[in-house]
Amino acid sequence: MLDYAKKPIIAMLHLMGYGSRDILERMIREANIYYENGVDAVMVENYFGDEEDCEAGLSWLERNFPDKLYGVNILGDYIRAFALAKEYGGSFVQIDSVCGHLPPAQDKLYAEGLMKNAQGRSFDILGGLRFKYQPVLSGRSLQEDADLASQRCDAVVTTGSGTGEDSPTEKLMEFKKVLGKKPLIVGAGVTSETVAEKLRYSDGVIIGSWLKEGHDAHAEVSPRYVKEFMDRVRKARTGI
Repeated sequence: MLDYAKKPIIAMLHLMGYGSRDILERMIREANIYYENGVDAVMVENYFGDEEDCEAGLSWLERNFPDKLYGVNILGDYIRAFALAKEYGGSFVQIDSVCGHLPPAQDKLYAEGLMKNAQGRSFDILGGLRFKYQPVLSGRSLQEDADLASQRCDAVVTTGSGTGEDSPTEKLMEFKKVLGKKPLIVGAGVTSETVAEKLRYSDGVIIGSWLKEGHDAHAEVSPRYVKEFMDRVRKARTGI
């Protein structure tokens, strides 16, 4: 499980590559860079690859890093993500939205399905609220949706308007207020320059494209960027 008191850094494995073998080899390189530089956890996601690539990546992580934290996000299919996390020892599953993205009638059915599938799990759920690219259709206030989200996940994740876009500090402050003691994760847009500030108002960070060459999601992970980022994280943690 993630230690939110430590304010964990979760680094993305986007599964970019040319064919399944290339994707896995690149993921292995990136996972090693992340862990060697002190990243707390990695998350495989079918951002570029597919579900089979996610499964291959999780299987490799289970065999080679059984003592490390890793998780999965299958975009649009949390049931599949739950199954993979259970099968391969995942510590967490991210769902891009657990509340607010559906009209009330549909949300009720969604919540029932989510809670049913979550029974007996041994992994955390990181649940999106007012997440990038997700509609807000609930008709409820942020406080109301935050209260419901808190019942559906172990930590709430929010972002700015898009991939690589800043998650405004004002938004984080507002979310901390409505969430109370529920952990809040910043899901996008954090940089080496902003990580100290974001950690001051959150309980962890998910980071992807900033750690790649040119800060481009399509590029390979840069060991230099990862080291610089984690150096800033360690410094920030001592002052929080």
